Amino acid sequence: MSPFQGGQAVRSLATGRLRRGKARMTLSRDVAKSSLKSKREDRGRIGPFSNMNQTQARVRDDPRSRSAAALRRSGDTEEKPATKTDSPLYKALKMQTTLAPISYGRRTAIKAKIAEITSFDVFPLLPIVRNSIYSQALPHIPDAVPTPIQRVAIPRLLEDAPVSKKLKKVDDEKPNYPQYLLAAETGSGKTLAYLIPVIDAIKRQEALDKEIEKEEEEKKAREREENKKNQAFDLEPEIPPLSNAGRPRAIILVPTAELVAQVGAKVKAFAHTVKFRSGTISSNLTPRRIKSTLFNPAGIDVLVSTPHLLASIAKTDPYVLSRVSHLVLDEADSLMDRSFRPTTTEIISKVSPSLKKLIFCSATIPRSLDTQLRDRYPDIWRLTTPNLHAIPRRVQLGVVDIQKDPYRGNRNLACADVIWSIGKGQGDDEPIAPWQEPRVKKILVFVNEREEADEVAQFLKSKGIDAHSFSRDSGTRNQEEVLAEFTEPTVIPSADEILLARKQKKRDSGNIPFVLPERTAQGPERLLQGVKVLVTTDIASRGIDTIAVKTLVLYHVPHTTIDFIHRLGRLGRMGKRGRAVVLVGKKDRKDVVKEVREAMFRGQALI
Repeated sequence: MSPFQGGQAVRSLATGRLRRGKARMTLSRDVAKSSLKSKREDRGRIGPFSNMNQTQARVRDDPRSRSAAALRRSGDTEEKPATKTDSPLYKALKMQTTLAPISYGRRTAIKAKIAEITSFDVFPLLPIVRNSIYSQALPHIPDAVPTPIQRVAIPRLLEDAPVSKKLKKVDDEKPNYPQYLLAAETGSGKTLAYLIPVIDAIKRQEALDKEIEKEEEEKKAREREENKKNQAFDLEPEIPPLSNAGRPRAIILVPTAELVAQVGAKVKAFAHTVKFRSGTISSNLTPRRIKSTLFNPAGIDVLVSTPHLLASIAKTDPYVLSRVSHLVLDEADSLMDRSFRPTTTEIISKVSPSLKKLIFCSATIPRSLDTQLRDRYPDIWRLTTPNLHAIPRRVQLGVVDIQKDPYRGNRNLACADVIWSIGKGQGDDEPIAPWQEPRVKKILVFVNEREEADEVAQFLKSKGIDAHSFSRDSGTRNQEEVLAEFTEPTVIPSADEILLARKQKKRDSGNIPFVLPERTAQGPERLLQGVKVLVTTDIASRGIDTIAVKTLVLYHVPHTTIDFIHRLGRLGRMGKRGRAVVLVGKKDRKDVVKEVREAMFRGQALI
């Protein structure tokens, strides 16, 4: 190393010290700033330790803007704080908000108003119609009193026109006839609520037509005498009067063929004493029978049919709807949905020239139906009961968790076990006399899909249970026979019948030895005696009068509140008690069942 190089190094070191000393005396670029916190903040913005040792919260000065989708969902442009209603569990029943609400103040007012009516005698009915209520419509109830919907609807429907509301015909599309909405809980007697006023109106119109016909005959007789006096030989030929064949006065529309048969039986019961002509037509009947029923030369007064069948007949014969004065839409929530609405509205428009009263009737009023009625019929009379959208408190609801032992998720096994428990239970039926045969327990099992009805019925049969399936896939004749066992009420025998049954049972017990049934190789090990089970879909949940059924099993949790109301509405009819059991699995909404049980316990409506 050269000596010059060492001297240069020492000189450079001294020069560097002088330069550093001079730099300390210069002003910093940050001297004008009040603090150096910004540098400290910037120090931790990047790196794995960026969020440590912070002394100031990082809050945006401007709030983050919401997305366009969020604004569309909320319906406004301002961000609102989250509330309890935003939670999907706040209202477990997803269809609860689709039911039209009825305030409890209005329910209380209706209850106070109908408390004064205690008998059918207070209604201004024809004597023959009033007597038929006790003898034909309600023969097994000696002390029959009107139900709440009958107390509300019958007086209003008997009026010729609304008293406080005036119908204003704005244009040709607006209806110029009164409209009514009958809304009441299941099993409350809605059929009689509209049927009694309709039959009374038919008989009054029939008497009025006879007077008019008599006056016309007298007028024609006087004209013939005058023509004879004037020796008028060139007389115009008389035009025969239009036949009443195929021209009913009243039409009752229902969504299913099963309801056609049930409502038709009620109408026919009145016809035995009131003396009017009635008929039923449905897809279960042959074309020949439909033609003979509708186009009877003697005429027809009341017709019960489904919308699609009646509309197809009206296309070929428009005169079928030319004399209709009363049109009833039973189960209106179904008849005004997407599948029936075009056909139903077409029928309403065709009968409107002669229509005097349009009656909607249903146990559930969805908001969609309520909106349609407000738009199309703004002057409609809404006749509701205090217990609308409520399940009777006399119906008990039990819950079985199929995930627990011994089922472990096997829904079929849980259903069979519940039915066996009910069949072997004691003290749950009405007492019977010693000479009477033990009554058969009838149980309904509701499934959500009709493909599962046959599968569940076959499984129950393999477990020794007398089960049948009832769905659209079943045969027509088989449907009528099976359904009749679950809809026919128990008839109270007379004293002579009881004595005869006692003698017959004593005679049979002494002559016929008791023989155990033989067990087949492929049959179940044991049979459940005294129990009949019907596995069905919602086809049997609407309008079917299952007064003979006291127990039902909900194989699945219903999808909606409406399904809950209609299925559980098969019980507790005509003041009777009932019990239901719902099978709850891993994927089922337990909160749904909890809300329904709490509402039933309080006796409150589901909305």
